[in-house]
Amino acid sequence: MARTYLDWNATAPLRAEARDAMIEAMDLLGNPSSVHAEGRAAKGLVEKARAQVATALGADGADVIFTSGATEAAALALEGRGLVGADVEHDAVAAWIDPSLPVDRDGRVMVADPARSTLQLANSETGVIQDLPEGLAVSDLTQGFGKLPIAFNWLGCQMALVSAHKLGGPKGIGALVVRRGTEIAARIRGGGQEMGRRSGTENIVGIAGFGAAAEAAAAELDRGAWDSVAELRNILENRLAIEAGETIFVGKANARLPNTSCFATPGWKGETQVMQMDLAGFAISAGSACSSGKVRASRVLRAMGHDDETAASAIRVSLGPDVTEDEIERFADTWLKHYRKFRARAA
Repeated sequence: MARTYLDWNATAPLRAEARDAMIEAMDLLGNPSSVHAEGRAAKGLVEKARAQVATALGADGADVIFTSGATEAAALALEGRGLVGADVEHDAVAAWIDPSLPVDRDGRVMVADPARSTLQLANSETGVIQDLPEGLAVSDLTQGFGKLPIAFNWLGCQMALVSAHKLGGPKGIGALVVRRGTEIAARIRGGGQEMGRRSGTENIVGIAGFGAAAEAAAAELDRGAWDSVAELRNILENRLAIEAGETIFVGKANARLPNTSCFATPGWKGETQVMQMDLAGFAISAGSACSSGKVRASRVLRAMGHDDETAASAIRVSLGPDVTEDEIERFADTWLKHYRKFRARAA
């Protein structure tokens, strides 16, 4: 059975450019901290990737600190700062903040004191895009990077989190982007790598893949690839809405990521839908993929004011430029077939 991957917000397929860069990096012998020719070659690769990520992110002149992923970047940025945020933040951010900022029914967050707040650019479950206020302390750009035009230098925030595997790079590598002059206390101490903010020999294979993926993602965005993805997402939602009138398309009234559709049919558990679609050959999810494989009622939807039944019924379909209209039509046919069975049982 041919499978269709519709879970790009969990992780995007590895780009050919990233794979090639990683294979090339594997052949480098030197340690980036060594001063001999082999070490300088490895260091050059790291700095090339740093520049690629900074350019793609519009962060020229900012510090790009490579980490093991956005989760480590969040810990590095947030530990001990006492920032406030909303309960729609990713778990990696929610672990370090006071989730007291209010969220409206459409998923928009109201920020009263930007300098003491963190706010994501786009939500991984609903795709809802936030307006980042000037002077924001920290923003999670992970889901928007590669899908939306972003210029860190113009966002007005002090720090930002990004991850490679969300834009077609390897898993296990990310970065904290820091406005130059912002103080950061190292959590991992040792040899003083990454400007003294994150010690340990650099993961040059992952870093090379991240840089190549960021560069390729920026070029893809400039070509308008994600505009076509948004059209496919709209085709899907329009088809489902015609027959499944009670289905709620979360955040549809607001600007969303071009590839993300989160929808809930109250009473039809998201976990059941994920399993049904998986058996039919479609990979989707129910909320974030970062909960150790657990499927549970969406904390994000509850924060938006949806009841527990609706929150437990939500699924997320997230697309990418490789997805075809035929695949979307087949997914819609399959989902609607199971929807009719659900309605018949509920009658």
